[in-house]
Amino acid sequence: MARTASLSGFPELLPAERLVELHVLDTLRRVFELHGFSSIETRAVETLGQLLRKGEIDKEVYAVSRLQDEDQETGGGQGSRQADDDQLALHFDLTVPFARYVVENAGHLAFPFRRYQIQKVWRGERPQEGRAREFTQADIDVVGESQLPFRYDVELALVIVDALGALPIPDFQLRINNRKLAEGFYRGIGLDDTAGVLRSIDKLDKIGPDKVAELLHNELGATTEQAHAALKLASIRAEDTSFVDQVRELGVNDDLLEEGLAELEQVISEATKRAPGRVLADLSIARGLDYYTGTVYETVLLGHESLGSICSGGRYDSLASKGNKKYPGVGLSIGVTRMVARMLNQELATASRPVPTAVLVSLNNDESWSAAQDVADALRKRGISTEVAATAAKFGKQIKYADRRGIPFVWFTNDDGTHEVKDIRSGEQTAADPDLWSPPAADLAPAVVAGS
Repeated sequence: MARTASLSGFPELLPAERLVELHVLDTLRRVFELHGFSSIETRAVETLGQLLRKGEIDKEVYAVSRLQDEDQETGGGQGSRQADDDQLALHFDLTVPFARYVVENAGHLAFPFRRYQIQKVWRGERPQEGRAREFTQADIDVVGESQLPFRYDVELALVIVDALGALPIPDFQLRINNRKLAEGFYRGIGLDDTAGVLRSIDKLDKIGPDKVAELLHNELGATTEQAHAALKLASIRAEDTSFVDQVRELGVNDDLLEEGLAELEQVISEATKRAPGRVLADLSIARGLDYYTGTVYETVLLGHESLGSICSGGRYDSLASKGNKKYPGVGLSIGVTRMVARMLNQELATASRPVPTAVLVSLNNDESWSAAQDVADALRKRGISTEVAATAAKFGKQIKYADRRGIPFVWFTNDDGTHEVKDIRSGEQTAADPDLWSPPAADLAPAVVAGS
């Protein structure tokens, strides 16, 4: 991952690196399915009208067009083409496509609908560690028809803690806030452009409190007292429900504030009981996209906070709708590529070997290739990943090939039809039967382990 990419922002992985990524993906799938989530896949493209209807992300979207059609329509020049709502673009996340999917397939879904989705997404932003133009996300959501019980806000937090806790990563912290709480507070201090305040507060980690105060004053007309109050709220953090008293001590009254405060108290109370030390009420969490309406989540790796959030999301009550019917939901998205890049760059996790192959079946001569395939078939039928040597080179060269590939065992067939297998790491060579022999469990498949 530290290599210079030939096309910036579009990462490629070596086999050992890909094994780490696959381990992450397989672990997430297993945990999501243990919690009853079903897998779906949506198309890679959406219309611009669908993608750009919520939030300020228009500069990050890759539009899609066919060059032949474009030439015919514009005379060969891109500059004269006008983007419209029907033009296609690559999706920049999985939540907006999922909302469209729910509306279009509502008659075939059983609600509340529990879904997980692992796919590539694309954003046209400046590449840097943790930010690529093509990357993989792993999302989970629960969506209801007309209504969705608040308990799912609690459950989603626990699923993510379970999923991330199963990965070979440093300890992490799930930080949770509630936009009703924040918006009610801002409204209570006289700041009516609550979405604007949230966008400013969302920049707190990047530009600091003084710059945020300037934004609130210059762009939203906030007084010094209002900016101070908004920043005071954002400074509140607690690993238990003590944040409730801290908010009330600020002396702001608003019905929406009280509703959000009660919801956040419920999430933190249950989550800290089941995952102590891994959940934090953090009232600076805002999330920049406009479709979040309640609980919002962000997750950081402890000791790697500079990487930013590796998992984020929240409650959305109006993202998916058709006519008068709404499909409220709550979900979180794990930035798989961001997380794996840090795991690889800092050797937080490594694969025990770079290939899945456990055994290389050697060749005595070119005529032995068919018999070697028989041995390989017998091993594969019992789940042992096996290759057959390409040429009947000297055994020493065949062993060196296995060593370069990271294959731990080499199989030999003697002239009398008996077999032996050699562990090329220790040099130990023993008699073996293709129908009975198995490698030690630790060598059956590559293992991904946490680094030092």
